[in-house]
Amino acid sequence: MTNRQQWTLVAGLTMTAVFGVALAIKLRPQLSLLGIGSAAPSFEAMDLRANTPVTLADYRGKVLLLNVWATWCPPCIHEMPSMERLHQQFKDTGFLVLGISIDEDPPEKVLTFANDLGVTFEILHDRSGAIQGIYQTTGVPESFIIDRSGTIVKKVIGAAEWDNPVNAGLIRRLLDAR
Repeated sequence: MTNRQQWTLVAGLTMTAVFGVALAIKLRPQLSLLGIGSAAPSFEAMDLRANTPVTLADYRGKVLLLNVWATWCPPCIHEMPSMERLHQQFKDTGFLVLGISIDEDPPEKVLTFANDLGVTFEILHDRSGAIQGIYQTTGVPESFIIDRSGTIVKKVIGAAEWDNPVNAGLIRRLLDAR
């Protein structure tokens, strides 16, 4: 092997190593996907009814249905009544539905929209949409059931019938677990 071929080989291997490291750094967040069994990451949003900022820590010790939604999303609107029924079934038990809107619209518009739908569960607003990155959502709606210790126990992509017996049973088991 000539001196030139050796240097070409070394340069090629060096470039491959640099590219590999850069690719690994770029893909690392995607390799540690958030899913069932993961600790629910903290978030910041505005509670539109109380007009106060909230974080995940404000709900510590509660069983949560965290639903990422938007006013312009037909499947989100479709599942809202079933979330409201689940909320009514388990209110005052330590279970909360958190509907986190990612709309860029003003908070008043989002709250009016939710009120017009007749929902009484907590409506939060993340106008920046940061929750999508934090929870690695692929779109809306996307939902997470989080147990009292802050662990994700169920993840649903798309709309669901939240008050069906399977989901209600899961909520009941999580509430009963100490």
